[in-house]
Order: sequence, then structure tokens, then C-alpha cells
Amino acid sequence: MSSADARALLPAREQSTSLGRPGAATAAGLALGALADLLLADPRRRHPVAGFGQAAAALERRTWRDSRAAGAGYAAVCTGTATAAGVLAHRLTAGRPLARAALTAVATWAVLGGTSLGRAATTMERHLADGDLTAARAHLPTLAGRDPSGLAEADLVRATVESVAENTSDAAVAPLFWGAVAGLPGLLGYRAANTLDAMVGYRSPRHLHFGWAAAHLDDVLNWLPARVTAALTVLTAPLVGASPAGGWRTWQRDGAAHPSPNAGRCEAALAGALGVRLGGRNVYGERVEERPVLGEGRPPVRGDIGRAVRLSRAVWTAAAVLAAVARLARRR
Repeated sequence: MSSADARALLPAREQSTSLGRPGAATAAGLALGALADLLLADPRRRHPVAGFGQAAAALERRTWRDSRAAGAGYAAVCTGTATAAGVLAHRLTAGRPLARAALTAVATWAVLGGTSLGRAATTMERHLADGDLTAARAHLPTLAGRDPSGLAEADLVRATVESVAENTSDAAVAPLFWGAVAGLPGLLGYRAANTLDAMVGYRSPRHLHFGWAAAHLDDVLNWLPARVTAALTVLTAPLVGASPAGGWRTWQRDGAAHPSPNAGRCEAALAGALGVRLGGRNVYGERVEERPVLGEGRPPVRGDIGRAVRLSRAVWTAAAVLAAVARLARRR
């Protein structure tokens, strides 16, 4: 069959717009969704990710057992349901490029958290600038899971910068990556897995076994995006007056020292780019971790929060452009 014959078999709506090209509708949706997040941040009410979290929490209460097998089944049901919803949406919009682009844009906006991450970090910076440590400590759980009680300003600053570095990948680059790879199923499936990791992936007594599968699934899904984040941190560093050489050197030298297979790459690259030193003692309830030092600069100070936010925005904006271009370049 010739290419002209193949085009003749396409639905009229698909032939009538450039969005009918393979990948074009999804690429447009990814770009529009990223733009919506940049301008509007997360939906303020009835956030679909929050709704998923409530449903997952209800299922956990019914299915919890202190075993890896139970946790694996729980993770499979939750992520499988979200991915299946993405597959269904993909099939329902086949041959309908405008619908595909619109639905992908809404999904991308819903699963991205880059702008909200930056706003949460900026709020922390404002509390610290006001000298309000009580408000700053109360705000920390929106950024990091560590115990904020008794933390001094230096500890709060370090926690914020580390959270911006890690969550640039988790909240922005990774969903864009999986959206480029797998479209709607990738967007929804990744966000479901990452949400489960935030809910049950911590090494608490309740979730040590039950959350094992969710934590490892999130590690697998974030392996490539974390390294893409580190690479983009190096490449975009000059845009915000940071050091690409420092980011590259610290990523290569210190990235693998972190206990997480992924977070250390992002944190090390950002630490080197900004010329600061991250890592140290973290308290998570009754559990205390001594994290390895990442970077060889000074400890971060309050002003470094804004620098980290600007670099994070540059990283995930570049990721959005690359995701759209990559999807557009794909063949059917």
C-alpha cells in the first residue's frame, strides 16, 4: 500500500489537522499541560491525585498485612488501575487528535508538580526571612518527610534545597519522561506509583514490608528520569548563573554515595551547580539517618532556596520541551 493510500484510510478529522501526525497530539498535550502547570500550578480543588490517594488509603486499610506479598498486590492493583484508565483514554481518543491533545494536556497538568514545588520552597524562604521558625517548621512536611521539631534555620534550608533537587525529578521530569514514552498510560501509571511510594514507601514499622514493592517500583520508574534530571541540571545551570562544571563533577563523584539510587544524583548535581554542600543528619520520627556529604562548598543559606527554585524551573521546563519534541519525533 502506498503512503497516499494509507493517508486515504485515515479518518477525515485526523487528515484535517497536523495533530493527526503520529505523536503530534500527545506532544501538543504534553506542552500545553506543562504550560498550564507553569502558569497555574496544581489544581486547587478536587485534585485528581488527591482523589487517587484517598482511594488508595481506603484500600490500604482493608488490605494491609505485614507482608511483601500483600504490599505487592496492593501496588499492582493501584498502579494497574491507573494505567488501565490511561490505556482506555488512549483508545477512546484514537483517531481524534484534538480530544487526545486536550485529554493529555489535562492529565499532564494534573500529574505535574513543578510550580507547586517551587511555591512551597518559596513559602519556606519567606517564613525564614520573617524569622518565624514555628511557621517554617510547620511548613516543612509539605516539602520533606523528616521530623521538623527542633530544626534550626540551617537545617530547614538544607531540607528545602534537598527536597527541591529530588522532587524536580519526582514531581516534574519523571512524569514528563513517561508521558513522552507511553502517553496517557505513562502519565497516569507513573503518578500512581510515585504517590504510593509517598504513602507507603517509607521504612516505618507499618510499611517496612507492606511498602517494599511500592518503594522499589518507584525506584525503577525513576532510575532514568533521575539521571535525565541530573544531566539537565548541568546543562541548564548557566541559565541561572550556576556552574555546569561543578554540577557535573559533583554528580559523578558523589551521586552514588546517597542511600537512594536516584535522589543522590539529583541532589549532587544541584549541590555542585550551586556550590553548596548537602547531606548530614536527618530524623524521621524514631529513625535517624546520617546522609553522606554531597558537594564540597559551603552549607546552603536562605538565599540558596531561590537559586534552587530557579534552577529547578529551568530543568523541568527544558524537560517539557524535550518530552514534546521526543514524542513528536516518534513513528507510529
